[in-house]
Amino acid sequence: MKKSFSLMLAWRYLNPRRAWISSITMISVMGVLLGVLVLVVVMAVYAGLEREQKKRLLGFSPHLLLQYSETGERMTEIQDWGSVVERMQKIPGVVACYAHIEDNAVLDSADLQRPVQYQAVDSNDAVQLKGVEEILDLENYPGSTADMGLDARVVVSSLMAEQFGWQLGDKINLYSTRNFQEVLKAYKSTEQDLVRLRFADTLTPVKKLVDEQWKETAEGYTMSRAQANVLNELYTVYETDDLRELERTSILGMLQVYDKATHDVAADTFHFSAGSKDEFARHLNELWSNEKDKLDADVLKNLKGIILPREVEIVGVFQASQMVKMPDMFVPLTLAQGLSGLGDGVQGVALRIEDAYQADAFIAKILPELEPGWMVFTWADQYAQFFSLISQQRVMMYFVLSFIVLISAFSMMAVMFTVTIQKKKEIGVMKALGSTPGQIMRVFLYQGTILGVAGSLLGVVLGRVVIYGRGSLQEVLRHLGFDPFSARLTGFKVLPAYMDWREQVLIGCMGLVLCMIASFVPAYFASRSDAAKSLRNL
Repeated sequence: MKKSFSLMLAWRYLNPRRAWISSITMISVMGVLLGVLVLVVVMAVYAGLEREQKKRLLGFSPHLLLQYSETGERMTEIQDWGSVVERMQKIPGVVACYAHIEDNAVLDSADLQRPVQYQAVDSNDAVQLKGVEEILDLENYPGSTADMGLDARVVVSSLMAEQFGWQLGDKINLYSTRNFQEVLKAYKSTEQDLVRLRFADTLTPVKKLVDEQWKETAEGYTMSRAQANVLNELYTVYETDDLRELERTSILGMLQVYDKATHDVAADTFHFSAGSKDEFARHLNELWSNEKDKLDADVLKNLKGIILPREVEIVGVFQASQMVKMPDMFVPLTLAQGLSGLGDGVQGVALRIEDAYQADAFIAKILPELEPGWMVFTWADQYAQFFSLISQQRVMMYFVLSFIVLISAFSMMAVMFTVTIQKKKEIGVMKALGSTPGQIMRVFLYQGTILGVAGSLLGVVLGRVVIYGRGSLQEVLRHLGFDPFSARLTGFKVLPAYMDWREQVLIGCMGLVLCMIASFVPAYFASRSDAAKSLRNL
């Protein structure tokens, strides 16, 4: 048989009753179509989510982050960050450079408390403000703004606003976590004995020195090395962490008197000026006359000043997603410095460049402008785990959904086996007329190829149609009370999608190849059938 005749015969077998299309053919095509369609749609949605989440992250996150470490391990706060910003702004390709702080605080709202993560925004930096403006949820919270001023105004995530029922203009309280460290330290100090009892072995010789040996004259007093060693022990007491503040102040006062003494290196003696003894004795007597109850009451009284909250106003809400790591709120730089306990310092210096995807190559331009100790991190480094998770999910989804196409191919194989049984007599006739096994195989391979081409092509085309109409489909599902892709989960009212024609061609080819492989097995058995047995019942 010629190839054209084999193709015509294969087409004839797809429509044995000469109807428009047979039910068996339709089932085979539908199986391949659905498998390819699902794979095309899901992969396009995953690609769209990844691209949009990257775009959103790059809208407010630094493309490059500069941090300083003296030891190479723990990051050190940066005080002179202004000069670094000036140097970085002179580098060609830098769009913006600003201070970076990302920390956590404790939120208090309507008698509910929870930890929140905040990121600082320099309200004087237009580029940084624009990045926040681009993610504002203006549909659900009209009037949202990124203008936070200098202190008591914040922009919160939609997830937080929904959880607490916030509206624009509401006031909330923020407590610095650094405060709670101080509170813990203060309470721990009240559990200790008085310093004069805890360090009696150290303080008793000091008191004996002052009361019995310190004989001050008009010219002052000269102390021997042995006596000075007694006072040196006060440094050990002062460095103890859990001291009450008043006791620490008294010890510090004594050490300051000791530090004013002049040291005669040749004689190895220390000379104190006149009046030094009285000042030293005053601090020592304060330490010796302290009462535990009064000291503890003073500690607890001072806690009020430590844990005072910062009241802020909500001026904007940005669209957040449960699928991507985003801060719970954006706060002004000065407020972030206060909450993090950095004073005028910052955690790092953030850079935004013209092409964020060239961040790794851009590092070479920055390093010559930095002193040893500076470390540079790209946005890919900061979100490496997140993007790795998305990539793994995409690969796993590709792997799982590919089984749908594979199952469709197996289903088509079963259909093809049925067809070969139905056409057993025709196969016997063709072999009796001199058809070779290869020619018989070609008929059924062509049949599988036609089904594969039709199913794969229709699957890709309908997949693209579904992607274009995904917004309408989501609305229909919402009206039916079923919303598997809510904005709360994805961060988008309409699922983002990105159609890569090369990937879709690959998916179509995969469906076609699987169909051809599936048709090969029944075609092989059909070609090996015995002509005599096939014709016996004619």
